[in-house]
Amino acid sequence: MTATKLPDTSSFQQPLLSEPHLPPQPHSHPPQYVIVLPPYPSPQRHRLLRKSCQRCIFCSAAILLFLVAAAYLFWPSDPDLSVVRLRLDRLHFHTRPKISVDITMDLTVRVFNKDFYSMDYDSLVVAIGYRGETLGHVTSAGGLIEARGSSYVNATLQFDRVEILSDVMILLLEDLAKGAVTFDTASEIGGQLGVFFIDLPLKTKMKCAVIVNTRNQTIARQSCYPEVSEVR
Repeated sequence: MTATKLPDTSSFQQPLLSEPHLPPQPHSHPPQYVIVLPPYPSPQRHRLLRKSCQRCIFCSAAILLFLVAAAYLFWPSDPDLSVVRLRLDRLHFHTRPKISVDITMDLTVRVFNKDFYSMDYDSLVVAIGYRGETLGHVTSAGGLIEARGSSYVNATLQFDRVEILSDVMILLLEDLAKGAVTFDTASEIGGQLGVFFIDLPLKTKMKCAVIVNTRNQTIARQSCYPEVSEVR
């Protein structure tokens, strides 16, 4: 057998192009990160901010309290009406032609202005009744009441031949015998309140039950309550 010589392939192991020369790589370092934090106030600045907030809250509360107090003081209120004197001067009964009575009274009404501004009233009307029966009324002229001031209105009430029921007359005689008569009074005042150069219409009506001691002609006791009051 004839031996076959294989071709020499060592010449094909050499690369056609030479590899580029790479510089030596430096030693690798781990990545570095930078975190930006918001500025934090110092403890002293924190205390200053807290004190400033406390002062703001205190000032706000003080202003609110002042406004509430001012509204309470300067809000229009009703005047006080009270009977300070009621004297029974004359009392005469008639049985013909109908049961009637003649009554003469001296009356003093006190009007107290509770507001911090003046009150100009046009008139004061006072009605007198007994046991649900109206005896009559009297009207006085107007006037001016200063702030936190009082005005006393005197009037003489003279009622002639006021017709009353027989049972009412019997009750009146019994009260006279006991020495104490309870009269019903209704006082009504109308006018204007001068609030900061503005006139506000005012109308107040006060009812009172007045017990008169007929022996010494003084008021033993009275109880009053407002019936109608309006400021528009």
